[in-house]
Amino acid sequence: MNIGLIAHDAKKKLMQNFCIAYRGILNKHTLYATGTTGRLIEEVTNLSIHKYLAGHLGGEQQMGAQIEHNEIDLVIFLRDPLTSKSHEPDVNNVVRLCDTHNIPLATNLATAELLIKALDRGDLDWREIFKA
Repeated sequence: MNIGLIAHDAKKKLMQNFCIAYRGILNKHTLYATGTTGRLIEEVTNLSIHKYLAGHLGGEQQMGAQIEHNEIDLVIFLRDPLTSKSHEPDVNNVVRLCDTHNIPLATNLATAELLIKALDRGDLDWREIFKA
């Protein structure tokens, strides 16, 4: 499955730790991330990640295009609702696209863990049928 990873600046370390913890599951899938987030994850996990541009340079829009074409199966967007900056990726666009195209989305660590464990159990295999 194709997994999209995005993190606001204040959540990048949390995303790194999440990917370290679930590296065994994540390495079975194809990973996409905005530029800086992808680079930081690769540095600590050695996972192979397809990197878009940095979020504020268009990476979030690149991921959005893949979501619109049903090429992303799951998105983890660790957002910081308290100190989100104007130059960081816009969570509203990603949420809207995921809702429109029926893509599972986690915006916090608790939901991300639930989705990644569901993915490992096969609970998201319906996405393969849905894409056909």
